Amino acid sequence: MPTNINLLRDQAYKLLLDMVISGELRPEEPLSERKLAERLSMGRTPVREALRALVRDGVVESQVGRGTFVRRLSSDDVRAVYQVRQALEGMAAFLAAKNGPTKTLMGLGMQMKYMREHSDDYSRSQIDDIGAEFHRELFMAASNPMLLEVFEPLRLRFQIAFGLPGHNSTDQLRDTLKEHLHILEAIERGDSSGAQAAMLEHLEHGLQVRLHALEDMNAGRPDSQNHSIQKSL
Repeated sequence: MPTNINLLRDQAYKLLLDMVISGELRPEEPLSERKLAERLSMGRTPVREALRALVRDGVVESQVGRGTFVRRLSSDDVRAVYQVRQALEGMAAFLAAKNGPTKTLMGLGMQMKYMREHSDDYSRSQIDDIGAEFHRELFMAASNPMLLEVFEPLRLRFQIAFGLPGHNSTDQLRDTLKEHLHILEAIERGDSSGAQAAMLEHLEHGLQVRLHALEDMNAGRPDSQNHSIQKSL
């Protein structure tokens, strides 16, 4: 496949993935190659290749006689995602505490403390973004290249679960900042077991939020579509 087609395919892949995560493409809507190409202002070939890659990665699925659809997450899917996250991110927190916090982690901690005290001054997206950055930086602080190597290919699956609605209220977002700071405090103390336990508790909370959101969505409750999306839980 020519290089320019590869680039267009990768671009189409990212755009389609963003549409899935944002909820713009819904599981009940068949994915028309022609219509998607028109929406993305692209030719059908890169869109076709991008859809094949999304099928391979478990984001969309082809149903014989029906067409191609965004894969609908089940509660078992979400639990599996969070079990893997607990294993990997729990170990990342454990090792980060053993190694000591990086300058970047300390800087993020200062920002999160300020945000928690002045949460009304920040958008949900800003609070969410710094939380997602905190989770990523933990893998750098762990100083284990293989751990990061294992995590990176799974990031896509995590993103799909993140596409479920998360917290909406300022109080709930403030609680998330508090949980992140609790993990960081254990890392600063060099308390590896405490950091790991705090991460596991944080992710268990995130799992329950996602499961409740999924239950609301599957039940067709209208307010379930109006929550902000959180990437960091």
